[in-house]
Amino acid sequence: MRKVAVVTGGARGIGRGCAHALAERGCDLVLVDLLAPEMSRTKGELEGMGARVLTFEADVADHAAAKRIAAEVEAQWGRCDVLVNNAGKSNPKTILDCSEEEFDRTIAINLKSCFNYIQAFVPLMRRHGGGRIVSMSSLNAHTGGVTSAVSKFAYASAKAGIIGMTRALAKELGPDIAINCVCPGVIETELGNTLTKSRGAELAKKIALGRVGKPADVARVVAFLACEQPNFITGQDIKIDGFQWEI
Repeated sequence: MRKVAVVTGGARGIGRGCAHALAERGCDLVLVDLLAPEMSRTKGELEGMGARVLTFEADVADHAAAKRIAAEVEAQWGRCDVLVNNAGKSNPKTILDCSEEEFDRTIAINLKSCFNYIQAFVPLMRRHGGGRIVSMSSLNAHTGGVTSAVSKFAYASAKAGIIGMTRALAKELGPDIAINCVCPGVIETELGNTLTKSRGAELAKKIALGRVGKPADVARVVAFLACEQPNFITGQDIKIDGFQWEI
């Protein structure tokens, strides 16, 4: 029987890359995103690879929506083996410029979303013997970002929270559910961002492997953590940055 993998923020970028890598490993996919046209495109790509695909247009910060999606996945497919908490949003505001609402929204999208979907899908995983969870942290969780970074303190705070959540839940959910997080460095997605567009060449000189990352660089590690057997890895945060020795 094919495994079922849920990917939040799966419409494009790293999430799309993760969905492709999981489909290559024989998973059917559940995509959750607010970007309906992009999600439809990715759905078509995955179906072309032989995967079944369910899509849900939803705000990952919405706790009730996560519960509804989990119930619908159980009703249609009866199982969830993999959860990839990928959805996130940058916040370039400094401590003196960031409003309370902007801070709360950054935490809700990047950190609370992990709580929402883990709580929603863990019961379904347990009903079928367990599963794997991979959450998307960031190199910024370790470095705190920098003055010219795309995201500053609020984003770094949320991503650091994912590391703490991962370590705590590894103890709580084991041994039947393994949970890890990954910490990408500079990743150039299909659309790019202000950091890769303005400083990509400069930053590549400060990365040991001599280039910025691609979604596939992250996706391969996520797919390994999600699917590889046997498994003896849980509670870890894994940097995927080509060894960026200077920020």
